[in-house]
Amino acid sequence: MKFQEIWGDRPAFLGIDMQVGILSGCAGENQSLADLALQSMLGRIGRVQERSRKLGIPVLHVQHFGPKGHRLDPDTEGWSIFPDVAPQEQEPIISKGWCDAFFDTDLDAHCRNLGIETLVIAGCMTQFCIDTTCRRALALGYNVILLEDGHMNAGSLDLSFEQVIRHHNATLAQIDAGKASLRVRRIDDLLS
Repeated sequence: MKFQEIWGDRPAFLGIDMQVGILSGCAGENQSLADLALQSMLGRIGRVQERSRKLGIPVLHVQHFGPKGHRLDPDTEGWSIFPDVAPQEQEPIISKGWCDAFFDTDLDAHCRNLGIETLVIAGCMTQFCIDTTCRRALALGYNVILLEDGHMNAGSLDLSFEQVIRHHNATLAQIDAGKASLRVRRIDDLLS
Protein backbone atom coordinates (compact mmCIF):
# COMPACT_ATOMS: atom_id res chain seq x y z
CA MET A 1 0.00 0.00 0.00
CA LYS A 2 1.24 3.51 -0.78
CA PHE A 3 2.01 6.03 1.96
CA GLN A 4 -0.86 8.27 0.85
CA GLU A 5 -3.38 5.39 0.99
CA ILE A 6 -2.31 4.59 4.54
CA TRP A 7 -1.68 8.02 6.07
CA GLY A 8 -3.70 10.32 3.77
CA ASP A 9 -2.62 13.65 2.28
CA ARG A 10 -0.36 15.87 4.41
CA PRO A 11 -1.05 14.03 7.69
CA ALA A 12 -0.44 14.90 11.32
CA PHE A 13 -0.83 12.63 14.32
CA LEU A 14 -3.15 14.09 16.98
CA GLY A 15 -3.01 12.50 20.45
CA ILE A 16 -5.89 13.57 22.68
CA ASP A 17 -5.99 13.61 26.50
CA MET A 18 -3.56 10.77 27.16
CA GLN A 19 -3.12 11.97 30.72
CA VAL A 20 -2.29 10.13 33.92
CA GLY A 21 -5.65 10.89 35.57
CA ILE A 22 -7.88 10.40 32.53
CA LEU A 23 -9.58 7.19 33.76
CA SER A 24 -8.93 7.59 37.49
CA GLY A 25 -11.97 6.36 39.38
CA CYS A 26 -14.22 6.47 36.30
CA ALA A 27 -14.60 2.78 35.45
CA GLY A 28 -16.21 1.51 38.68
CA GLU A 29 -15.81 -2.23 39.16
CA ASN A 30 -14.03 -2.46 35.79
CA GLN A 31 -11.26 -0.01 36.78
CA SER A 32 -8.41 -2.53 36.78
CA LEU A 33 -9.48 -3.93 33.39
CA ALA A 34 -9.82 -0.41 31.96
CA ASP A 35 -6.39 0.56 33.34
CA LEU A 36 -4.80 -2.50 31.68
CA ALA A 37 -6.51 -1.73 28.37
CA LEU A 38 -5.36 1.90 28.62
CA GLN A 39 -1.72 0.85 29.20
CA SER A 40 -1.89 -1.50 26.22
CA MET A 41 -3.33 1.28 24.04
CA LEU A 42 -0.60 3.71 25.16
CA GLY A 43 2.04 1.21 24.05
CA ARG A 44 0.46 1.01 20.59
CA ILE A 45 0.11 4.80 20.37
CA GLY A 46 3.75 5.24 21.36
CA ARG A 47 4.73 3.11 18.35
CA VAL A 48 2.55 5.26 16.06
CA GLN A 49 4.15 8.43 17.41
CA GLU A 50 7.61 6.96 16.85
CA ARG A 51 6.71 5.98 13.27
CA SER A 52 5.22 9.43 12.64
CA ARG A 53 8.40 11.13 13.80
CA LYS A 54 10.57 8.88 11.62
CA LEU A 55 8.40 9.71 8.60
CA GLY A 56 8.50 13.45 9.35
CA ILE A 57 4.78 13.55 10.18
CA PRO A 58 3.96 16.27 12.73
CA VAL A 59 2.91 14.99 16.16
CA LEU A 60 0.47 17.19 18.06
CA HIS A 61 -0.74 16.70 21.63
CA VAL A 62 -3.97 17.82 23.27
CA GLN A 63 -4.06 18.14 27.04
CA HIS A 64 -7.34 18.69 28.88
CA PHE A 65 -7.39 20.94 31.92
CA GLY A 66 -10.09 20.33 34.48
CA PRO A 67 -11.30 22.64 37.23
CA LYS A 68 -9.81 22.68 40.73
CA GLY A 69 -10.20 19.26 42.34
CA HIS A 70 -10.91 17.47 39.01
CA ARG A 71 -8.81 14.43 38.13
CA LEU A 72 -7.25 16.53 35.31
CA ASP A 73 -6.62 19.62 37.44
CA PRO A 74 -3.37 21.21 36.14
CA ASP A 75 -2.09 21.39 39.73
CA THR A 76 -2.22 17.59 40.09
CA GLU A 77 -0.19 14.67 38.76
CA GLY A 78 -3.31 13.51 36.89
CA TRP A 79 -2.92 16.40 34.46
CA SER A 80 0.46 15.24 33.10
CA ILE A 81 0.70 13.27 29.86
CA PHE A 82 1.73 9.62 30.24
CA PRO A 83 5.51 9.20 29.74
CA ASP A 84 4.93 6.51 27.05
CA VAL A 85 3.31 9.11 24.78
CA ALA A 86 4.87 12.32 26.10
CA PRO A 87 5.61 15.17 23.71
CA GLN A 88 9.10 15.73 22.45
CA GLU A 89 10.56 19.19 22.94
CA GLN A 90 9.46 20.70 19.62
CA GLU A 91 5.96 19.18 19.52
CA PRO A 92 3.00 21.47 20.19
CA ILE A 93 0.75 20.90 23.18
CA ILE A 94 -2.73 22.29 22.75
CA SER A 95 -4.50 22.99 26.01
CA LYS A 96 -8.29 22.57 26.04
CA GLY A 97 -11.12 22.80 28.53
CA TRP A 98 -13.91 21.19 26.47
CA CYS A 99 -14.55 17.94 24.57
CA ASP A 100 -13.85 19.64 21.24
CA ALA A 101 -10.08 20.01 20.80
CA PHE A 102 -10.70 22.84 18.31
CA PHE A 103 -13.06 24.88 20.50
CA ASP A 104 -11.37 27.90 22.05
CA THR A 105 -7.88 26.55 21.19
CA ASP A 106 -5.23 27.19 18.55
CA LEU A 107 -5.35 23.62 17.14
CA ASP A 108 -6.83 24.71 13.81
CA ALA A 109 -4.20 27.46 13.47
CA HIS A 110 -1.40 24.92 14.17
CA CYS A 111 -2.80 22.55 11.54
CA ARG A 112 -3.32 25.30 8.93
CA ASN A 113 0.20 26.66 9.51
CA LEU A 114 1.61 23.17 8.93
CA GLY A 115 -0.52 22.64 5.81
CA ILE A 116 -2.21 19.60 7.37
CA GLU A 117 -5.02 17.95 5.41
CA THR A 118 -5.43 14.68 7.33
CA LEU A 119 -5.57 14.18 11.09
CA VAL A 120 -4.71 10.74 12.46
CA ILE A 121 -6.57 10.75 15.77
CA ALA A 122 -6.04 8.65 18.90
CA GLY A 123 -6.39 9.01 22.66
CA CYS A 124 -9.11 9.39 25.29
CA MET A 125 -12.18 9.60 25.95
CA THR A 126 -13.92 7.86 23.06
CA GLN A 127 -17.49 9.08 23.49
CA PHE A 128 -16.54 12.62 24.46
CA CYS A 129 -13.29 14.14 23.20
CA ILE A 130 -12.49 11.64 20.43
CA ASP A 131 -16.00 11.67 18.96
CA THR A 132 -16.40 15.46 19.21
CA THR A 133 -12.97 16.24 17.79
CA CYS A 134 -13.40 13.81 14.88
CA ARG A 135 -16.70 15.40 13.92
CA ARG A 136 -15.38 18.95 14.29
CA ALA A 137 -12.27 18.13 12.23
CA LEU A 138 -14.52 16.92 9.41
CA ALA A 139 -16.67 20.05 9.64
CA LEU A 140 -13.50 22.14 9.31
CA GLY A 141 -12.55 20.24 6.15
CA TYR A 142 -9.88 17.88 7.48
CA ASN A 143 -9.84 14.24 6.48
CA VAL A 144 -9.72 12.05 9.58
CA ILE A 145 -8.19 8.66 10.25
CA LEU A 146 -9.45 7.34 13.58
CA LEU A 147 -7.23 4.62 14.96
CA GLU A 148 -9.61 1.72 15.61
CA ASP A 149 -7.49 0.31 18.43
CA GLY A 150 -6.10 3.66 19.50
CA HIS A 151 -8.80 5.21 21.66
CA MET A 152 -10.03 4.44 25.14
CA ASN A 153 -12.71 5.35 27.69
CA ALA A 154 -14.10 4.18 31.03
CA GLY A 155 -17.41 2.86 29.71
CA SER A 156 -20.81 4.16 30.74
CA LEU A 157 -23.70 3.02 32.91
CA ASP A 158 -25.05 0.83 30.09
CA LEU A 159 -21.98 -0.04 28.00
CA SER A 160 -18.53 -1.45 28.71
CA PHE A 161 -15.54 0.49 27.40
CA GLU A 162 -15.13 -2.15 24.69
CA GLN A 163 -18.74 -1.63 23.56
CA VAL A 164 -18.29 2.15 23.48
CA ILE A 165 -15.18 1.73 21.31
CA ARG A 166 -16.89 -0.68 18.89
CA HIS A 167 -19.94 1.56 18.64
CA HIS A 168 -17.90 4.68 17.86
CA ASN A 169 -15.66 2.89 15.36
CA ALA A 170 -18.75 1.69 13.48
CA THR A 171 -20.64 4.99 13.72
CA LEU A 172 -17.79 7.38 12.90
CA ALA A 173 -16.70 5.26 9.93
CA GLN A 174 -19.96 6.21 8.24
CA ILE A 175 -19.76 10.00 8.42
CA ASP A 176 -18.26 12.63 6.17
CA ALA A 177 -18.63 16.34 5.51
CA GLY A 178 -18.46 17.52 1.91
CA LYS A 179 -15.10 16.41 0.52
CA ALA A 180 -13.73 15.53 3.97
CA SER A 181 -14.00 11.90 5.01
CA LEU A 182 -13.35 9.75 8.04
CA ARG A 183 -11.73 6.34 7.82
CA VAL A 184 -11.18 3.91 10.69
CA ARG A 185 -7.87 2.06 10.50
CA ARG A 186 -6.03 -0.37 12.74
CA ILE A 187 -2.71 0.77 14.14
CA ASP A 188 -0.92 -2.11 12.39
CA ASP A 189 -1.96 -0.56 9.05
CA LEU A 190 0.07 2.55 9.86
CA LEU A 191 3.04 0.60 11.13
CA SER A 192 3.38 -1.71 8.12
